[in-house]
Amino acid sequence: MESIFSFPQEFIFGTATAAFQVEGATHQDGRGDSIWDTQTRLPGVIKNGDTADFACDQYHRYEEDVALMKDLGVSAYRFSLSWPRLQPEGRGAVNPQGIDYYNRLIDALLKAGITPWVTLFHWDLPQSLQDSEGGWLSPHIADHFGDYAGLVAHAFSDRVKNFFTVNEFYCFTDKGYVQGDFPPRLKLPPHQAFAVRHHALVAHGRAVQALRASARGPIRVGFAENSQIMVPVIETPENVEAAKLAFRESNGAFITPILEGAYPERYLQTFGNEVPAFNPEDFKIIAEPLDFIGLNMYTPVYVQAEGKTGYKITHPTAHHPRMHVDWLKVDPSIAYWGPRIAWELWEKDIYITENGCSGTDVPDETGAIVDTDRVFYLRHHLREVSRCISDGIPLKGYFLWSLLDNFEWNHGYSERFGIVYVDFSTQKRSKKLSYSFYKGTISRGRVV
Repeated sequence: MESIFSFPQEFIFGTATAAFQVEGATHQDGRGDSIWDTQTRLPGVIKNGDTADFACDQYHRYEEDVALMKDLGVSAYRFSLSWPRLQPEGRGAVNPQGIDYYNRLIDALLKAGITPWVTLFHWDLPQSLQDSEGGWLSPHIADHFGDYAGLVAHAFSDRVKNFFTVNEFYCFTDKGYVQGDFPPRLKLPPHQAFAVRHHALVAHGRAVQALRASARGPIRVGFAENSQIMVPVIETPENVEAAKLAFRESNGAFITPILEGAYPERYLQTFGNEVPAFNPEDFKIIAEPLDFIGLNMYTPVYVQAEGKTGYKITHPTAHHPRMHVDWLKVDPSIAYWGPRIAWELWEKDIYITENGCSGTDVPDETGAIVDTDRVFYLRHHLREVSRCISDGIPLKGYFLWSLLDNFEWNHGYSERFGIVYVDFSTQKRSKKLSYSFYKGTISRGRVV
Protein backbone atom coordinates (compact mmCIF):
# COMPACT_ATOMS: atom_id res chain seq x y z
CA MET A 1 0.00 0.00 0.00
CA GLU A 2 1.35 3.41 -0.97
CA SER A 3 2.30 5.53 2.01
CA ILE A 4 0.33 8.70 2.69
CA PHE A 5 2.05 11.94 1.61
CA SER A 6 4.57 10.00 -0.47
CA PHE A 7 6.50 10.87 -3.63
CA PRO A 8 7.37 8.88 -6.75
CA GLN A 9 10.90 7.53 -6.89
CA GLU A 10 11.85 9.82 -9.77
CA PHE A 11 10.67 12.99 -7.98
CA ILE A 12 13.45 15.57 -7.71
CA PHE A 13 14.19 16.94 -4.26
CA GLY A 14 16.53 19.89 -4.52
CA THR A 15 17.55 23.13 -2.92
CA ALA A 16 18.37 26.55 -4.34
CA THR A 17 20.51 29.65 -3.94
CA ALA A 18 21.44 32.77 -5.94
CA ALA A 19 24.96 33.88 -6.81
CA PHE A 20 24.83 37.36 -5.30
CA GLN A 21 23.32 36.04 -2.08
CA VAL A 22 25.87 33.31 -1.36
CA GLU A 23 29.08 33.64 -3.37
CA GLY A 24 30.87 36.65 -1.87
CA ALA A 25 34.26 37.34 -3.49
CA THR A 26 32.70 40.34 -5.20
CA HIS A 27 36.04 41.95 -5.93
CA GLN A 28 38.09 38.86 -6.72
CA ASP A 29 39.33 37.06 -9.81
CA GLY A 30 38.13 39.51 -12.42
CA ARG A 31 34.49 39.84 -11.40
CA GLY A 32 32.86 43.11 -12.46
CA ASP A 33 30.40 45.19 -10.49
CA SER A 34 26.68 44.47 -10.61
CA ILE A 35 23.85 46.89 -9.94
CA TRP A 36 23.38 45.14 -6.60
CA ASP A 37 26.97 45.90 -5.62
CA THR A 38 26.10 49.53 -6.27
CA GLN A 39 22.91 49.24 -4.19
CA THR A 40 24.80 47.92 -1.17
CA ARG A 41 27.04 50.99 -1.18
CA LEU A 42 24.17 53.47 -0.91
CA PRO A 43 23.86 54.86 2.64
CA GLY A 44 20.78 53.71 4.52
CA VAL A 45 19.43 51.37 1.83
CA ILE A 46 20.51 47.93 3.10
CA LYS A 47 19.56 47.05 6.65
CA ASN A 48 22.47 47.47 9.09
CA GLY A 49 24.66 48.67 6.21
CA ASP A 50 25.31 45.05 5.19
CA THR A 51 27.01 44.18 1.92
CA ALA A 52 27.38 40.95 -0.03
CA ASP A 53 31.16 41.27 -0.25
CA PHE A 54 31.54 38.02 1.70
CA ALA A 55 27.96 36.68 1.93
CA CYS A 56 28.31 32.91 2.58
CA ASP A 57 31.71 32.79 0.86
CA GLN A 58 30.50 29.93 -1.31
CA TYR A 59 33.06 31.04 -3.90
CA HIS A 60 35.72 29.59 -1.61
CA ARG A 61 33.62 27.12 0.41
CA TYR A 62 31.67 25.41 -2.36
CA GLU A 63 33.16 22.01 -1.54
CA GLU A 64 31.84 22.27 2.02
CA ASP A 65 28.41 23.24 0.72
CA VAL A 66 28.37 20.40 -1.80
CA ALA A 67 29.21 18.00 1.04
CA LEU A 68 26.24 19.36 2.98
CA MET A 69 23.96 18.78 0.00
CA LYS A 70 25.25 15.25 -0.44
CA ASP A 71 24.57 14.51 3.23
CA LEU A 72 21.13 16.08 2.90
CA GLY A 73 20.33 13.70 0.07
CA VAL A 74 19.15 16.18 -2.54
CA SER A 75 19.47 15.08 -6.15
CA ALA A 76 19.61 18.61 -7.61
CA TYR A 77 21.04 22.04 -6.84
CA ARG A 78 19.57 25.11 -8.47
CA PHE A 79 22.05 27.98 -8.48
CA SER A 80 22.50 31.12 -10.54
CA LEU A 81 25.54 32.28 -12.44
CA SER A 82 26.92 35.74 -11.79
CA TRP A 83 26.77 37.54 -15.14
CA PRO A 84 29.47 40.07 -14.08
CA ARG A 85 31.70 37.22 -12.90
CA LEU A 86 31.54 35.60 -16.32
CA GLN A 87 31.35 38.75 -18.43
CA PRO A 88 32.46 41.74 -16.33
CA GLU A 89 31.13 44.38 -18.73
CA GLY A 90 28.00 42.44 -19.63
CA ARG A 91 29.28 42.06 -23.18
CA GLY A 92 32.54 41.39 -24.92
CA ALA A 93 35.40 39.75 -23.08
CA VAL A 94 34.77 36.62 -21.02
CA ASN A 95 36.47 36.24 -17.64
CA PRO A 96 38.29 32.86 -17.65
CA GLN A 97 38.50 32.81 -13.84
CA GLY A 98 34.72 32.99 -13.69
CA ILE A 99 34.45 30.07 -16.11
CA ASP A 100 36.95 28.13 -13.98
CA TYR A 101 34.94 28.70 -10.79
CA TYR A 102 31.69 27.39 -12.21
CA ASN A 103 33.50 24.46 -13.79
CA ARG A 104 34.82 23.53 -10.35
CA LEU A 105 31.38 23.86 -8.78
CA ILE A 106 29.64 21.84 -11.51
CA ASP A 107 32.25 19.11 -11.39
CA ALA A 108 32.02 18.89 -7.59
CA LEU A 109 28.23 18.56 -7.80
CA LEU A 110 28.37 15.82 -10.40
CA LYS A 111 31.00 13.95 -8.41
CA ALA A 112 28.63 14.04 -5.43
CA GLY A 113 25.75 12.71 -7.52
CA ILE A 114 23.92 16.05 -7.56
CA THR A 115 22.49 17.40 -10.82
CA PRO A 116 23.22 21.10 -11.50
CA TRP A 117 20.25 23.25 -12.53
CA VAL A 118 21.55 26.61 -13.73
CA THR A 119 19.78 29.98 -13.67
CA LEU A 120 21.33 32.49 -16.06
CA PHE A 121 20.10 35.63 -14.32
CA HIS A 122 19.06 36.27 -10.72
CA TRP A 123 18.99 40.09 -10.72
CA ASP A 124 22.75 40.91 -10.70
CA LEU A 125 22.92 42.92 -13.94
CA PRO A 126 26.43 44.12 -14.81
CA GLN A 127 26.67 47.76 -13.75
CA SER A 128 28.35 48.62 -17.04
CA LEU A 129 25.17 47.79 -18.98
CA GLN A 130 23.13 49.99 -16.68
CA ASP A 131 25.53 52.88 -17.02
CA SER A 132 26.08 52.71 -20.78
CA GLU A 133 22.64 51.72 -22.06
CA GLY A 134 20.08 51.99 -19.29
CA GLY A 135 19.93 48.30 -18.47
CA TRP A 136 16.55 46.69 -19.12
CA LEU A 137 15.16 49.95 -20.50
CA SER A 138 17.30 49.44 -23.60
CA PRO A 139 16.11 47.15 -26.40
CA HIS A 140 19.76 46.16 -26.89
CA ILE A 141 19.68 44.24 -23.60
CA ALA A 142 18.05 41.31 -25.41
CA ASP A 143 21.03 40.89 -27.71
CA HIS A 144 23.51 41.14 -24.83
CA PHE A 145 21.57 38.60 -22.80
CA GLY A 146 21.39 36.28 -25.79
CA ASP A 147 25.16 36.50 -26.26
CA TYR A 148 25.65 35.76 -22.56
CA ALA A 149 23.35 32.74 -22.78
CA GLY A 150 25.32 31.46 -25.74
CA LEU A 151 28.63 31.65 -23.91
CA VAL A 152 27.08 29.86 -20.91
CA ALA A 153 25.78 27.06 -23.11
CA HIS A 154 29.12 26.67 -24.85
CA ALA A 155 31.00 26.57 -21.54
CA PHE A 156 28.78 24.32 -19.45
CA SER A 157 26.15 22.44 -21.46
CA ASP A 158 28.37 19.38 -21.83
CA ARG A 159 27.50 18.76 -18.15
CA VAL A 160 24.54 21.02 -17.37
CA LYS A 161 21.31 19.89 -19.02
CA ASN A 162 18.69 22.06 -17.30
CA PHE A 163 18.63 25.85 -17.62
CA PHE A 164 16.40 28.64 -16.33
CA THR A 165 16.72 31.86 -18.33
CA VAL A 166 15.70 34.26 -15.55
CA ASN A 167 14.48 34.25 -11.99
CA GLU A 168 11.46 36.40 -11.19
CA PHE A 169 10.87 38.93 -13.95
CA TYR A 170 8.78 41.09 -11.65
CA CYS A 171 11.56 41.64 -9.13
CA PHE A 172 14.14 43.02 -11.52
CA THR A 173 11.67 44.93 -13.72
CA ASP A 174 8.93 46.41 -11.52
CA LYS A 175 10.81 46.53 -8.23
CA GLY A 176 13.83 48.03 -9.97
CA TYR A 177 12.32 50.34 -12.59
CA VAL A 178 8.81 51.09 -11.31
CA GLN A 179 8.74 50.91 -7.51
CA GLY A 180 12.35 51.98 -6.98
CA ASP A 181 13.08 49.53 -4.15
CA PHE A 182 15.65 47.47 -6.05
CA PRO A 183 18.43 48.77 -8.27
CA PRO A 184 18.60 50.86 -10.37
CA ARG A 185 15.98 52.48 -8.09
CA LEU A 186 13.94 54.13 -10.83
CA LYS A 187 10.24 55.07 -10.86
CA LEU A 188 9.41 55.12 -14.52
CA PRO A 189 6.04 56.10 -16.03
CA PRO A 190 3.74 53.33 -17.36
CA HIS A 191 4.88 53.38 -21.00
CA GLN A 192 8.54 53.00 -19.99
CA ALA A 193 7.65 50.34 -17.42
CA PHE A 194 5.95 48.42 -20.24
CA ALA A 195 9.13 48.73 -22.32
CA VAL A 196 11.29 47.34 -19.49
CA ARG A 197 9.01 44.32 -19.11
CA HIS A 198 8.80 43.77 -22.85
CA HIS A 199 12.59 43.93 -23.27
CA ALA A 200 12.93 41.36 -20.49
CA LEU A 201 10.57 39.03 -22.36
CA VAL A 202 12.48 39.42 -25.61
CA ALA A 203 15.74 38.82 -23.73
CA HIS A 204 14.29 35.60 -22.30
CA GLY A 205 13.40 34.47 -25.82
CA ARG A 206 16.83 35.35 -27.18
CA ALA A 207 18.38 33.36 -24.35
CA VAL A 208 16.25 30.31 -25.17
CA GLN A 209 17.36 30.52 -28.79
CA ALA A 210 21.02 30.97 -27.87
CA LEU A 211 21.02 28.15 -25.33
CA ARG A 212 19.63 25.71 -27.85
CA ALA A 213 21.85 26.94 -30.68
CA SER A 214 25.07 26.74 -28.64
CA ALA A 215 24.34 23.67 -26.53
CA ARG A 216 26.84 20.83 -26.75
CA GLY A 217 24.13 18.22 -26.29
CA PRO A 218 20.43 17.87 -25.46
CA ILE A 219 19.22 20.43 -22.91
CA ARG A 220 15.96 21.50 -21.29
CA VAL A 221 15.00 25.15 -20.85
CA GLY A 222 12.43 27.02 -18.78
CA PHE A 223 12.06 30.03 -16.49
CA ALA A 224 11.31 30.62 -12.80
CA GLU A 225 8.74 33.26 -11.90
CA ASN A 226 7.26 34.51 -8.64
CA SER A 227 3.78 34.27 -10.08
CA GLN A 228 0.73 35.24 -8.12
CA ILE A 229 -0.54 31.88 -6.87
CA MET A 230 -4.31 31.89 -7.08
CA VAL A 231 -6.24 29.78 -4.57
CA PRO A 232 -10.03 29.29 -4.84
CA VAL A 233 -11.33 30.81 -1.63
CA ILE A 234 -13.69 27.84 -1.33
CA GLU A 235 -13.09 24.76 -3.46
CA THR A 236 -16.15 24.80 -5.70
CA PRO A 237 -16.11 24.24 -9.50
CA GLU A 238 -17.01 27.90 -10.08
CA ASN A 239 -14.23 29.21 -7.88
CA VAL A 240 -11.70 26.81 -9.38
CA GLU A 241 -12.48 28.10 -12.87
CA ALA A 242 -12.30 31.67 -11.59
CA ALA A 243 -8.87 30.96 -10.09
CA LYS A 244 -7.64 29.65 -13.44
CA LEU A 245 -8.85 32.78 -15.24
CA ALA A 246 -7.31 34.99 -12.56
CA PHE A 247 -3.99 33.13 -12.73
CA ARG A 248 -3.77 33.61 -16.50
CA GLU A 249 -4.69 37.29 -16.43
CA SER A 250 -2.88 38.34 -13.25
CA ASN A 251 0.35 36.93 -14.66
CA GLY A 252 -0.30 38.65 -17.97
CA ALA A 253 2.91 40.69 -18.02
CA PHE A 254 5.24 37.69 -18.12
CA ILE A 255 4.09 34.08 -17.87
CA THR A 256 1.07 34.27 -20.16
CA PRO A 257 2.78 36.04 -23.10
CA ILE A 258 5.72 33.63 -22.91
CA LEU A 259 3.45 30.58 -23.03
CA GLU A 260 0.70 31.91 -25.30
CA GLY A 261 2.54 34.32 -27.60
CA ALA A 262 0.41 37.37 -26.82
CA TYR A 263 -0.46 39.72 -23.99
CA PRO A 264 -3.83 39.04 -22.36
CA GLU A 265 -6.35 41.69 -23.26
CA ARG A 266 -6.95 42.63 -19.63
CA TYR A 267 -3.23 43.40 -19.16
CA LEU A 268 -3.28 45.75 -22.14
CA GLN A 269 -6.45 47.38 -20.84
CA THR A 270 -4.55 48.50 -17.73
CA PHE A 271 -2.84 51.08 -19.96
CA GLY A 272 -6.18 52.55 -21.06
CA ASN A 273 -5.97 54.37 -24.37
CA GLU A 274 -2.18 54.62 -24.16
CA VAL A 275 -1.04 51.08 -24.83
CA PRO A 276 2.68 51.42 -25.62
CA ALA A 277 3.82 50.45 -29.08
CA PHE A 278 5.54 47.10 -29.48
CA ASN A 279 6.42 44.89 -32.42
CA PRO A 280 4.03 41.91 -32.60
CA GLU A 281 6.83 40.02 -34.38
CA ASP A 282 8.69 39.99 -31.06
CA PHE A 283 6.38 37.21 -29.91
CA LYS A 284 8.06 34.82 -32.33
CA ILE A 285 11.06 35.24 -30.02
CA ILE A 286 9.25 35.64 -26.69
CA ALA A 287 7.20 32.48 -27.16
CA GLU A 288 10.06 30.12 -28.04
CA PRO A 289 8.94 26.61 -26.98
CA LEU A 290 9.92 25.63 -23.45
CA ASP A 291 10.33 22.34 -21.65
CA PHE A 292 9.05 23.29 -18.19
CA ILE A 293 7.66 26.03 -15.96
CA GLY A 294 9.29 27.01 -12.67
CA LEU A 295 7.04 28.48 -9.98
CA ASN A 296 8.47 30.33 -6.99
CA MET A 297 5.75 30.30 -4.36
CA TYR A 298 5.36 31.70 -0.90
CA THR A 299 1.95 33.29 -0.34
CA PRO A 300 -1.63 32.92 -1.61
CA VAL A 301 -4.03 35.19 -3.45
CA TYR A 302 -7.65 34.17 -2.94
CA VAL A 303 -10.17 34.10 -5.78
CA GLN A 304 -13.90 33.67 -6.02
CA ALA A 305 -16.23 33.63 -9.01
CA GLU A 306 -18.06 36.88 -9.61
CA GLY A 307 -20.21 38.49 -12.27
CA LYS A 308 -19.09 39.83 -15.63
CA THR A 309 -15.35 39.91 -14.88
CA GLY A 310 -15.41 36.22 -13.97
CA TYR A 311 -13.57 36.58 -10.68
CA LYS A 312 -12.88 38.69 -7.64
CA ILE A 313 -9.45 38.74 -6.00
CA THR A 314 -9.06 38.92 -2.23
CA HIS A 315 -5.65 39.22 -0.62
CA PRO A 316 -5.03 37.70 2.83
CA THR A 317 -6.25 39.85 5.70
CA ALA A 318 -3.97 41.59 8.15
CA HIS A 319 -4.69 38.88 10.70
CA HIS A 320 -4.02 35.98 8.32
CA PRO A 321 -1.43 33.50 9.68
CA ARG A 322 2.06 34.53 8.67
CA MET A 323 5.68 33.59 9.19
CA HIS A 324 8.43 35.77 10.66
CA VAL A 325 8.11 38.49 8.01
CA ASP A 326 4.77 40.22 7.60
CA TRP A 327 4.45 39.64 3.83
CA LEU A 328 4.81 35.86 4.13
CA LYS A 329 1.18 34.89 4.69
CA VAL A 330 0.74 31.12 4.98
CA ASP A 331 -1.50 28.80 3.00
CA PRO A 332 0.17 25.49 2.11
CA SER A 333 -2.43 24.81 -0.58
CA ILE A 334 -0.47 27.10 -2.90
CA ALA A 335 1.77 24.06 -3.48
CA TYR A 336 -1.29 22.28 -4.87
CA TRP A 337 -3.13 25.02 -6.73
CA GLY A 338 -0.11 26.71 -8.34
CA PRO A 339 1.12 23.60 -10.18
CA ARG A 340 -2.39 22.33 -10.92
CA ILE A 341 -3.60 25.57 -12.49
CA ALA A 342 -0.36 26.12 -14.45
CA TRP A 343 -0.62 22.57 -15.84
CA GLU A 344 -4.28 22.90 -16.76
CA LEU A 345 -3.60 26.20 -18.54
CA TRP A 346 -0.40 25.36 -20.40
CA GLU A 347 0.35 21.62 -20.13
CA LYS A 348 4.05 21.91 -19.32
CA ASP A 349 6.02 19.98 -16.72
CA ILE A 350 6.03 21.96 -13.47
CA TYR A 351 8.77 22.49 -10.89
CA ILE A 352 8.42 24.37 -7.62
CA THR A 353 11.63 26.33 -7.92
CA GLU A 354 11.43 28.22 -4.63
CA ASN A 355 9.46 27.60 -1.44
CA GLY A 356 10.52 28.34 2.10
CA CYS A 357 10.38 30.89 4.89
CA SER A 358 12.53 33.10 7.04
CA GLY A 359 12.85 32.87 10.79
CA THR A 360 14.70 34.25 13.79
CA ASP A 361 16.81 31.09 14.03
CA VAL A 362 18.78 31.85 17.19
CA PRO A 363 20.97 28.98 18.46
CA ASP A 364 19.96 27.72 21.90
CA GLU A 365 22.33 27.14 24.83
CA THR A 366 23.60 23.92 23.22
CA GLY A 367 24.14 25.55 19.84
CA ALA A 368 21.15 23.80 18.24
CA ILE A 369 18.79 25.73 15.95
CA VAL A 370 15.32 24.33 16.63
CA ASP A 371 13.34 26.06 13.88
CA THR A 372 9.97 24.42 14.47
CA ASP A 373 8.26 27.22 12.51
CA ARG A 374 10.14 26.28 9.35
CA VAL A 375 9.51 22.57 9.89
CA PHE A 376 5.80 23.39 10.17
CA TYR A 377 5.93 25.45 6.98
CA LEU A 378 7.79 22.81 4.96
CA ARG A 379 5.81 19.84 6.26
CA HIS A 380 2.47 21.26 5.24
CA HIS A 381 3.62 22.56 1.87
CA LEU A 382 5.21 19.22 1.00
CA ARG A 383 1.97 17.46 1.89
CA GLU A 384 0.24 19.61 -0.71
CA VAL A 385 3.00 18.76 -3.20
CA SER A 386 2.24 15.09 -2.62
CA ARG A 387 -1.49 15.72 -3.02
CA CYS A 388 -0.84 17.48 -6.33
CA ILE A 389 1.18 14.56 -7.67
CA SER A 390 -1.48 12.11 -6.49
CA ASP A 391 -4.04 14.01 -8.57
CA GLY A 392 -1.99 13.35 -11.70
CA ILE A 393 -0.36 16.76 -12.14
CA PRO A 394 3.16 16.46 -13.65
CA LEU A 395 4.86 18.24 -10.75
CA LYS A 396 8.37 16.91 -11.23
CA GLY A 397 10.46 18.51 -8.52
CA TYR A 398 10.75 20.77 -5.48
CA PHE A 399 13.65 23.15 -4.80
CA LEU A 400 13.65 24.33 -1.19
CA TRP A 401 14.64 27.94 -0.61
CA SER A 402 17.23 28.00 0.69
CA LEU A 403 20.19 25.78 1.47
CA LEU A 404 21.97 28.50 3.45
CA ASP A 405 21.17 31.62 5.40
CA ASN A 406 22.37 34.31 3.02
CA PHE A 407 22.35 37.95 1.98
CA GLU A 408 18.64 38.74 1.78
CA TRP A 409 18.80 41.77 -0.55
CA ASN A 410 17.61 44.98 1.15
CA HIS A 411 17.20 43.08 4.44
CA GLY A 412 20.91 42.25 4.54
CA TYR A 413 21.61 39.41 6.95
CA SER A 414 18.60 40.09 9.19
CA GLU A 415 16.35 37.50 7.54
CA ARG A 416 17.39 33.83 7.55
CA PHE A 417 15.82 31.52 4.96
CA GLY A 418 18.31 28.65 5.17
CA ILE A 419 18.00 25.14 6.53
CA VAL A 420 21.71 25.53 7.30
CA TYR A 421 22.63 28.25 9.78
CA VAL A 422 25.54 30.49 8.82
CA ASP A 423 27.52 32.41 11.42
CA PHE A 424 28.52 35.30 9.16
CA SER A 425 31.40 36.33 11.42
CA THR A 426 33.12 32.93 11.11
CA GLN A 427 31.30 31.35 8.11
CA LYS A 428 30.65 28.26 10.23
CA ARG A 429 27.72 26.18 8.92
CA SER A 430 25.32 24.45 11.34
CA LYS A 431 22.42 22.19 10.43
CA LYS A 432 19.02 23.34 11.67
CA LEU A 433 16.13 21.11 12.72
CA SER A 434 14.56 21.83 9.31
CA TYR A 435 17.63 20.29 7.66
CA SER A 436 16.95 17.06 9.55
CA PHE A 437 13.28 17.20 8.60
CA TYR A 438 14.02 17.66 4.88
CA LYS A 439 16.70 14.97 4.98
CA GLY A 440 14.24 12.54 6.54
CA THR A 441 11.58 13.35 3.97
CA ILE A 442 14.01 12.76 1.12
CA SER A 443 15.41 9.51 2.49
CA ARG A 444 11.95 8.04 3.20
CA GLY A 445 10.26 9.34 0.05
CA ARG A 446 7.38 10.74 2.09
CA VAL A 447 6.65 13.65 4.38
CA VAL A 448 7.90 12.84 7.88
